[in-house]
Amino acid sequence: MQGVCIEAAHTASPDLVAEIAPLVQQLSTSTAPLELKELSEILESPTTTLLVARDGTGRVTGILTLVTFRIPTGLRAFIEDVVVDVSARCEGIGEALTREAIAIARAKGARTIDLTSRPSREAANRLYQRLGFERRDTNVYRLPI
Repeated sequence: MQGVCIEAAHTASPDLVAEIAPLVQQLSTSTAPLELKELSEILESPTTTLLVARDGTGRVTGILTLVTFRIPTGLRAFIEDVVVDVSARCEGIGEALTREAIAIARAKGARTIDLTSRPSREAANRLYQRLGFERRDTNVYRLPI
């Protein structure tokens, strides 16, 4: 993972949209391409942190979205949309992104961090467990609207 820099994105630009577009497609082929307006909304939200991994040449190699939110039982965090470019996998980028998200959530005072990962993503599941995430005995429900 030598030469990888993890940073929070702060400014939406056409260049950043173009840089993360291939990653979003690798994450979900059914998702429409991200537009500048949507990226601006993400970056302007006080509850959302978009982490970007760049290699030594400045190329974006991974992204992670951290969402923090207050509910009656405390400040919580959720990790979403983690993806590392297929050409850069197994180099520790996913771990670096996740560790940075943990540090940010901890600094904000979050009590917990949740995430979901498909069972077929074996390497990702091993990573999350190695970093201390525990499987929960719960059902996940989704209502498409």
